[in-house]
Amino acid sequence: MFSRPFDDDRLHEECGVFGIFGTEDAAAHTVLGLHALQHRGQESAGIVAFDSTKFHVHRDLGLVSDVFASDAIMDRLKGHAAIGHNRYATTGDTVLRNVQPIFVETDMGGLALAHNGNLTNAHTVRQDLVKCGAIFQSTSDTEIIVHLVALSDMDDMAGRLINALKQVVGAYSLVALTDTAMIGVRDALGVRPLVLGQLDGAYVLTSETCALDIMGATFVRDIEPGELVIIDHGGLRSFKPFKAEAQRFCVFEYIYFARPDSLVDGRNAYEVRKRMGAELARENGVAADVVVPVPDSGVPAALGYAEEANLLFTLGIIRNHYVGRTFIQPTQNIRHLGVKLKHNANRAELEGKRVILLDDSIVRGTTSTKIVAMVRDAGATEVHMRIASPPNTHSCFYGVDTPSREELLASRMNIDEMADFIGVDTLAYLTVDGLYRATGKPEGRVKEKPHYCDACLTGEYPVPLVDRDGGIEAQQLSLLDDPNC
Repeated sequence: MFSRPFDDDRLHEECGVFGIFGTEDAAAHTVLGLHALQHRGQESAGIVAFDSTKFHVHRDLGLVSDVFASDAIMDRLKGHAAIGHNRYATTGDTVLRNVQPIFVETDMGGLALAHNGNLTNAHTVRQDLVKCGAIFQSTSDTEIIVHLVALSDMDDMAGRLINALKQVVGAYSLVALTDTAMIGVRDALGVRPLVLGQLDGAYVLTSETCALDIMGATFVRDIEPGELVIIDHGGLRSFKPFKAEAQRFCVFEYIYFARPDSLVDGRNAYEVRKRMGAELARENGVAADVVVPVPDSGVPAALGYAEEANLLFTLGIIRNHYVGRTFIQPTQNIRHLGVKLKHNANRAELEGKRVILLDDSIVRGTTSTKIVAMVRDAGATEVHMRIASPPNTHSCFYGVDTPSREELLASRMNIDEMADFIGVDTLAYLTVDGLYRATGKPEGRVKEKPHYCDACLTGEYPVPLVDRDGGIEAQQLSLLDDPNC
């Protein structure tokens, strides 16, 4: 039996999308881009390339390095344009039929589609389409969009895509490939990221700028909320086909999801995380000897905290980077040791010390409990936990895999109860205003006009939860249970 015993107490990344138009070896560049975006999805990867005559596709379960390891596969992915996708399932099983990009043939030619995000009216729209005779092949909400495209009576593919997107509700960044163009689009609130780059005259669309850096491409700008761009041999055209709304970019991209070397909404994620740590030190300082990050995501904030508090930063916990995401699940007696396979205490840096343990977030609290016990066993005299984000109290419905609200530790316990649960002397979180200040909003969170989607922290959902509010709680879109397709 295979599972991910070391990642179950983390919010899981959304997905990564990538596309390039106007260069030879487009698929090879896409593999590089997907490799840089691997942190956004490790369950499957896929590429669709176009050579002016045919679309060529390869999709499979696994990491990018495994899925595209064969020269024969890469030789087959010919063309001047390609789009790719790394998937972490938020809607639909982890099975081959859900691997993206999706490809369909319409009366106007081929259409490949890669999607980062979630549609909050997916069940409602899907049932309407099924009643009209639509036959679905996957359990992914993304397939709903291609059905709506196929049914549209607009006279060009971009118009059909716009028409389809006006019928769905949710958060999305899409990259599409047609017979003539590559298309990129963000939802009207810009919840999910999408950036534009250039490489020797070719245009690149990607979830994060780290995918530009890996191939030497230049960052041009973010695709704006509600913007649709069409890239073809004539260049780039920009449209604003959706009703203008105030931006609500996902604040958790800053906290955890984005790679620290990426520019996020124009700001370096690493620097923002350091400022989160500094804000946390100003808000919730405590007497201590050392600041220890929970690796790797807690490192930038711990550096910022230590600098602001004038305390020693040290690696008191060492992460084993060679523990794979998949693992043959051992017996119950051994399974509880899993966290030690991933993390180990560095006793020389902890023994006899008052330790500030710094992490980016707490989900269920199970991993935090084990790490705190590990630090105490290594001889720490005090353990004070500091979290560089506000308490995670609500589930995300916009493309992030989160537990139910009942499973989130901060939704069912107050701060003192959580401190007792994970076994620390004190526990404190960064405030919402402190988080906003760290992202460059000195006024903090303006309740009447918050800049970010922070629903997981505040419970204020900016995009209507159509299915959930309509009483549809089921996550699965299909009746078929077949792990082999």
